[in-house]
Amino acid sequence: MKFLYDLLPVILFFISYKFYGIYTATAVAIGATLLQIVIILLMKKKVDRMLLFNGLIITLLGGLTILLKDKTFIMWKPSVIYWILSAALIISDKIFSKNLIKKALGGQITLQEKYWTGLSMATSAFFTLLGFVNLYVAFNYNENTWVNFKLFGITGLLFVYMIFVTIFVSKISKE
Repeated sequence: MKFLYDLLPVILFFISYKFYGIYTATAVAIGATLLQIVIILLMKKKVDRMLLFNGLIITLLGGLTILLKDKTFIMWKPSVIYWILSAALIISDKIFSKNLIKKALGGQITLQEKYWTGLSMATSAFFTLLGFVNLYVAFNYNENTWVNFKLFGITGLLFVYMIFVTIFVSKISKE
């Protein structure tokens, strides 16, 4: 359920794009993301850092897209998010000796430290690659193809990666 809730702005972006175009879809995605934040705050719950981070990036790049009537900014958004996440994984692990993947999943599974590091670096590499793939599609295919890729392609690639991680973790956690 949380996965669908997290995808809601992307789904609304996709639907709005199909009926009204990129600029309206961008405004809808900004509004949906900010509405998610407000609803969580009104429920007096703690807002997830990823949602706040995503809200900041969509508002900034989406706002520039609308203000300057230049779709390039919104097309860069997924790449910027994935590259910042990739950098955060590396910096946290290598400079602060804190493995963010272990912090997120460590309560659910037990792995040797070398596997946590490998999983963190693999995830960082995956996010880096995903950022480049997004830009490749954005600037080598038409706008409609990019919008479809943004919802179905990126979501599909994330899902496949999660399956591989699950298989990997299930094999090494038995050691």
